[in-house]
Amino acid sequence: MLNTSPSLLSGRPGSVNMIGMKAKHLDRSPGGWRAWHDDSVRLRLGVSSCLLGNEVRYNGGHSKNAFIVDVLGRWFEWVPVCPEVEIGMGTPRPTVRLEAGIDGEARMVCPSTGTDFTRRLTSYSRKRVRELMRGGLDGYILKRGSPSCGRERIRVWGDRKIERRDGVGLFADALMDRWPALPVEEEGRLGDAAIRENFIERVFCRNRWRNLAGRGLTRRRLVAFHAAHEMLLRSHNEAGCRRMGRIVAGAGRVKDSELFILYENELAAVMRTRATVKKHGNILGLAMGCLERALEPAGKREIMTAIADYSAGLLPLVVPLMLLRFNIRRHGVEHLAGQLYFDPHPKELMLRYHV
Repeated sequence: MLNTSPSLLSGRPGSVNMIGMKAKHLDRSPGGWRAWHDDSVRLRLGVSSCLLGNEVRYNGGHSKNAFIVDVLGRWFEWVPVCPEVEIGMGTPRPTVRLEAGIDGEARMVCPSTGTDFTRRLTSYSRKRVRELMRGGLDGYILKRGSPSCGRERIRVWGDRKIERRDGVGLFADALMDRWPALPVEEEGRLGDAAIRENFIERVFCRNRWRNLAGRGLTRRRLVAFHAAHEMLLRSHNEAGCRRMGRIVAGAGRVKDSELFILYENELAAVMRTRATVKKHGNILGLAMGCLERALEPAGKREIMTAIADYSAGLLPLVVPLMLLRFNIRRHGVEHLAGQLYFDPHPKELMLRYHV
């Protein structure tokens, strides 16, 4: 009978072999993102086309974002989308905006001509999102402030004035409504280090899940996936991680198809909750508790000082993580060595270096 207890922290080591990795991946260190990554399953992100430098904006220009193109572009395959061009509005074109309809719903209208593009764009959005879902994505970066692609706080006009600032672009609304498990962010918000870290962490986590699903989900692979992610999940949402553990433990009592859908939805919700200094501090302390018997007093003091300094805002997260990871490997603490918390994404992105 399958052992469905997922907790690595109770002393059960995780095994990369459990998830059926290809031979070329077996020599990668357990607990690192590369150990779970299959190069044939590219990290694919949808993106507002103008952010890549494509001249598709209303004025014939672009909104090229250097971070997206030069930094993230090293790791991700882009799937560019411009809803306004793709419904035939052309470039350049008259500006459009969201206006409050009689029914209270926002409509996308060209104020200079009075043309209402709502029905055309809504129909297109449903079809385009279905296409993207069939192709598979790990995340999406939207253009801030766009009446078609803006994620939040879009101006909604009333009679000659801005009526409210709670609008959502019509394409963005369809994307998030029909694909709630997909990590979605705006390019402007990626300038915030904490938001950027959370988004990229979610993207890599979703890619690992998509990779797993592509090889065929089984209960055993689900157990291994959850076990390796346990500390990472707890750093985002402790209660959510417990709910996910109960889902995994329920294997055999519900249909597998229902089990995997429940888990995927909960995974997206938990990872969407942003990790905080306090949450990280709790996980670091937990790891230290598992490791301390193997440490000499000086080594223990060094790690405890680093954790305290991180919690006080004096050090970036990467410092206590590196100390812990070094000692986990040095002392062969297997039930921590397989935890993706210590290496969930490429270090080159430097996501855990901010204070």
